[in-house]
Amino acid sequence: METEGSLGSLLRWAADHGISDSVDQPTSHSCLGHSLCVSFFPDTGGRGLAAVRQLKKGELVLRAPKSILLTTQSLSLEDEKLDMALKRYPSLSSTQRWGLKAHTNVLESIWHRPISLKAYLLRASYFLLVYSLLCGGCKGPSSWWFPYLKHLPQSYDILATFGEFEKQALQQVDYAIWATEKAALKSRTDWRGVEGLMQESNIKSQLQTFKAWLWASATISSRTLYVPWDEAGCLCPVGDLFNYAAPEGESFNAVDVLSFPSHASLNDELELLEEQRDSQWALTDGGFEENASAYCFYARESYRKGEQVLLSYGTYTNLELLEYYGFLLQENPNDKVFIPIEHDIYGSSSWPKESLYIHQNGNPSFALLSALRLWATHPNKRRGVGHLAYAGSQLSVKNEILVMQWLSKNCHTVLNNLPTSIEEDNQLLCNIAKVQDLQVPRELQKTLLTYGGEFCAFLETNGVVNRDEAESHSSQKLKRSLDRWKLAVQWRLLYKKALVDCIGYCTTTICSLSS
Repeated sequence: METEGSLGSLLRWAADHGISDSVDQPTSHSCLGHSLCVSFFPDTGGRGLAAVRQLKKGELVLRAPKSILLTTQSLSLEDEKLDMALKRYPSLSSTQRWGLKAHTNVLESIWHRPISLKAYLLRASYFLLVYSLLCGGCKGPSSWWFPYLKHLPQSYDILATFGEFEKQALQQVDYAIWATEKAALKSRTDWRGVEGLMQESNIKSQLQTFKAWLWASATISSRTLYVPWDEAGCLCPVGDLFNYAAPEGESFNAVDVLSFPSHASLNDELELLEEQRDSQWALTDGGFEENASAYCFYARESYRKGEQVLLSYGTYTNLELLEYYGFLLQENPNDKVFIPIEHDIYGSSSWPKESLYIHQNGNPSFALLSALRLWATHPNKRRGVGHLAYAGSQLSVKNEILVMQWLSKNCHTVLNNLPTSIEEDNQLLCNIAKVQDLQVPRELQKTLLTYGGEFCAFLETNGVVNRDEAESHSSQKLKRSLDRWKLAVQWRLLYKKALVDCIGYCTTTICSLSS
């Protein structure tokens, strides 16, 4: 958290450049105060924005003019050599071009700081790359964007930053491990795709590393908002202080399956689902308005004074929230838990694989129940009852019991094959929380060494195998690793709880049908 004076300077700067939470009462000393204020919510996102008065649903609560939005268009290329080089790489994506604009100017930003390059990199790590990512042709503290940029986070916990230890902490859940590997591979592939261009542009070697590129891409992934004129999106000062609220879950229904042509392949289905998910990138509680030439944010519901004002910027599972934003929700109506399903179950219906899941509350999805009901029906009879299954109807008591028994058995099998139980994961999270609360580096490291189990593997991964090494190891590095590890454990715990709740759902249904 920044000091009050430091944060005040950001809000004054934002007000000077047209950001305001008031249409009729703009102030020169702060862009907030009429509708919103910065507050801290330790249990729901950390730093965020709170209502300073009663807000009505749909009310405009913040407006940021186009001139203050950071996009690829607002970043100027002053390096003629890089500009010429870019023309020889027309296939680069907007994200890659944005990252390159950042790297081009990072050295200039560094040398305008009153400390050495080595000291600055050690102290601020990727922080400088955030400056360069966003400043374009601007120079360090003299940058027009500097009052905003210095308030950006110093670390991110998106899936691409997960190391081998954090990935393994997801515990044999194949699709979660695959998503983590895919995210890391994508970042590394993007970086390798521009290595030659960075070298050609005479960028310092320290700034050509994968770690530098990962930081730049994490900034874009976790903080950009949708704008219609730039596919890379924009960063919005002050507007990025809103924390996330999940929209209500949208379940599949009988109509959804009709959106997939009968001849569509799995790849076709995946592409359509990907397009649908990408369209959710647009903020549901605001967006860029051409007539106002500004990004406008609206209250998604009515708020009382002091309540946190949240925004919904898309429908995401917890794994997707980790992949793009670096956090998850304990209660996420859009979360999905997948279990292994035999090929003949997939083949018994037209539902795409991505629709066959268990909700976070343990209820099987509409499509999963439909597919299992058809699968539990004799192949010769499926055509005659297909319309009932797709409408969500039970086919028979016997059929429904078979479905519940299959579902319960498979949830049990998955749980039994996982290395730890819910009770063990809860205890592990308690221990992690105790360690995170320690402020003195020496006490942090000593406490870590007192735990066994996964803590031993955690310490070995981070290069701490004995007490002497713990004394000299960077506590900041350990805490960042702890944060990512905690997220992995939280995710697998929610996964297991959903399976347990699904077993309870099946048991209750069977008892009801058998009575």
